[in-house]
Amino acid sequence: MKKKRFTEEQIVRILREAETVGNASEVCRRENIASQTFYNWKRKYGGMQVSDVARLKALEKENGQLKKIVADLTLDNSMLKEVVSKKW
Repeated sequence: MKKKRFTEEQIVRILREAETVGNASEVCRRENIASQTFYNWKRKYGGMQVSDVARLKALEKENGQLKKIVADLTLDNSMLKEVVSKKW
C-alpha cells in the first residue's frame, strides 16, 4: 500500500488554510500538491474539524469489521443450509 504524505489532520489544516486565503492554487503550490488532489481532499474532508476526521476514521474501521463479520456469518449460513439439504 502506498504511504501517504499527509495525515488527515494536515489535510484539514491545508483545506482551512485555502478557505482563509481564498486561493486554492496558491496553497497547492506552497504545499506541493496537485490541484486534483486538493479537490479530492475537499470533496472528502471539506467542512470537517480534526475531531470529525478522527471519528470518520474510527467509523470506517468499525464498518470494515462489521462487513467482515457479516461475510463470515453469511458463509456459515450457506454452509449450514448446504449440510441440511444434503441430509434430507
